[in-house]
Amino acid sequence: MKCAGDIDTREVEELYVNIDPIQAGGRLTPEAHKAVIAFADGYSVCDNCLKPFRLDYINKPPIAQFHRDVAEWLNMDQVRVVPGARRGFQAVASTMVKKGDPVLLTALSHYTEFVSLEQSGGDIHEIPKDANNRITAENAAIRLDEVTKKYGRAPALLFVEHVDYQYGNIHEVKEIAKVAHQYDVPVLMNGAYSVGIMPVDGKAFGVDFVVGSGHKSMAAPAPSGVLAANGEYAERVFRTTQVKGDVTGRTFGIKEVEMMGCTLMGAPVVGMMASFPAVKARVEQWDHEVANSNRVVDALLSIEGTTVESEYPRRHTLTRINTLGSYDKVAATHKKKGFFLSGSLKKKGVIGVIPGSTRVWKFNTYGLNDMQIEHVARSFVEVAEENGLSVS
Repeated sequence: MKCAGDIDTREVEELYVNIDPIQAGGRLTPEAHKAVIAFADGYSVCDNCLKPFRLDYINKPPIAQFHRDVAEWLNMDQVRVVPGARRGFQAVASTMVKKGDPVLLTALSHYTEFVSLEQSGGDIHEIPKDANNRITAENAAIRLDEVTKKYGRAPALLFVEHVDYQYGNIHEVKEIAKVAHQYDVPVLMNGAYSVGIMPVDGKAFGVDFVVGSGHKSMAAPAPSGVLAANGEYAERVFRTTQVKGDVTGRTFGIKEVEMMGCTLMGAPVVGMMASFPAVKARVEQWDHEVANSNRVVDALLSIEGTTVESEYPRRHTLTRINTLGSYDKVAATHKKKGFFLSGSLKKKGVIGVIPGSTRVWKFNTYGLNDMQIEHVARSFVEVAEENGLSVS
């Protein structure tokens, strides 16, 4: 089937169990699917945009209330929707960082965090990970001290992952924020892999900014995300325009500079809103999601030569696995080389492992039901047995 022309109909979620690490938390709810169709036109949410002509003031659909609800849910003072987490990083970096300012992020930070700080002209320094691939308060304190001494002033900003994209490990955000604040350094928590799939309380973490990804973890269409801020920092990042045309004398009301006036219109914002009740409910089932993740990891670890590079037992559903001693040995002599693994899994109805990957790769079990979890675990073991690998 074709959507139009050469555009195939996407049937991935209908035909397979999908364990793609970046897609698991972004599957739309049935309500979001309907909302996307209804609000697919570009400026659909602007039907009832009245003065002061700003997205977060629109009451029909209830976008204004949605902003208040998300702020309460995250326990942060103010929230704005943005076109993806990267735009949240960009907004904060452009507000807080001037050219030449020292800034800190981590050895596990996403490239968009680096780029946002590069765009602002920040002098970037990394907090190294420890032997367990975690970002600790101890290492953060060392780097804060080193950078402060080097520049004669504290960093302008610190980015830290709640959960990183490489290992799916949970990091010492609360402790890092406490250390950073001793230097008066504001802290942005990257919640791209946590906001929307597990409980997040910004004030309990003690951070100044929280960024979430709608299309990665909030069952929302792409591109979408949220930026939350507290206190004085909310006033700064959500500042309103003061510019005035020198010929026309025009001014632009309460449009927000870093938001470029309005941010997330049409299907992305309404899709995020439609999924929100289900998202709020599902974060309360996080313990069960983690238990399911461990069931699949344990099945993989039963295959001789397989190790897990993420922290174990798992505390998150995104996992980095090492199969150099198992599946990769098969790939060395298999006629399909490394593609045998993804091909074999696909025949069993499981997709999401990068084709050709048999060395170090990632998967995400989030959102799968118990029957699907059992099927995925069994499929990994069956592929191993079918190719002569030892399973305990």
